[in-house]
Amino acid sequence: MSQATEQIQKSDIKDILENSLNGKRPSPDDCMRLLESDDIYLMGLVSGFLTRKQFGKRASFVNNIILNYTNVCVTDCKFCAFYRSPGDDESYTLTLEQIESRVKTAWDLFKIRQVLIQGGHNPQLKIEYYENAFKLIREKFPHVGVHGLSTSEIDMIARVEKSSTKEILSRLKDAGLQSIPGAGAEILVDSVKDVISPKKISSNDWIRIMQEAHEIGLPSSATMMYGHVENKKDIVDHFYKLVELQEKTQGFMAFIPWNFEPNNTLLKEEGLVEYGTGGNQLLKMIAISRLVFDGLIPHIQSSWLTNGVGMAQLALQYGADDFGGTLIGEEVVSCTGARSTELTDKIIINAIHQIGYSVEERDNFYNTVKIL
Repeated sequence: MSQATEQIQKSDIKDILENSLNGKRPSPDDCMRLLESDDIYLMGLVSGFLTRKQFGKRASFVNNIILNYTNVCVTDCKFCAFYRSPGDDESYTLTLEQIESRVKTAWDLFKIRQVLIQGGHNPQLKIEYYENAFKLIREKFPHVGVHGLSTSEIDMIARVEKSSTKEILSRLKDAGLQSIPGAGAEILVDSVKDVISPKKISSNDWIRIMQEAHEIGLPSSATMMYGHVENKKDIVDHFYKLVELQEKTQGFMAFIPWNFEPNNTLLKEEGLVEYGTGGNQLLKMIAISRLVFDGLIPHIQSSWLTNGVGMAQLALQYGADDFGGTLIGEEVVSCTGARSTELTDKIIINAIHQIGYSVEERDNFYNTVKIL
């Protein structure tokens, strides 16, 4: 860090960066100053240093598939190009046989270690559908972790079953659910949700369901979808709601900030969002994520899905330590036409090696499978 000391001393955020180097978490006011600052390079120097201090020059990834089991949805989020209304000609729901076939193919071809299960809010599906799917995967593919269902999907199942989300989580865990993705958070501020996803669960409900999951031993990821109608204060509020919950439960394994892709969405059609935020903002968000969550949420993902491999390589030097997954079969972001939304493990391994890092293939719980 010695070569950067002089630059840090001249920066208007030097006190925040120095505090971070000394193990002091930025306050919400500090976080606002970071968001308002253009010193992205310096944020990256410090966040990259903190990341290498913990993980060395090594980045992880997981061989996985996304199982988008249904695109039927009644939530009508304006940021989504994937969903179809019940009865639509393009709507689908996978059978158990189709689920087994997809997982088997992925295991045979790629030796996947995780299946990420996400879909629409389909009121026609009862809890037995999910229980049978999870049991099938865990029994037939014991090396494959089940990382599934957003908090809003869990809320939908609870409403269909006229049950509590806590009871649903318990039953799903007994059936084989092992961890929960962070989807559905978007921005954890209801004035934002009222614009982009008014039919989805509230911010407090997202936090409550995550807390319930953590308390019964289901760890999770946390996410933030930025770059739409939120403002900087909304982003700060989102960060510190996660900080507060993590200090209670220690249940978040990773944080993934990703930028909204407007193509083919109602937000773009209605003129609310014209274009995505781009690479500079990604690097700023990655760096701030590490500064805010350092010592609290261990892993920060590079967000290659919405930003591409080149930006993900930079993100690994700006505070991310995990490349994410191969995401074979991804359908949600691909509906925006933004880019190819799946990678092979070879592409990820090469991309990490290209920046001089070693590669750790991991499992669902961030345990090492092998070093490459």
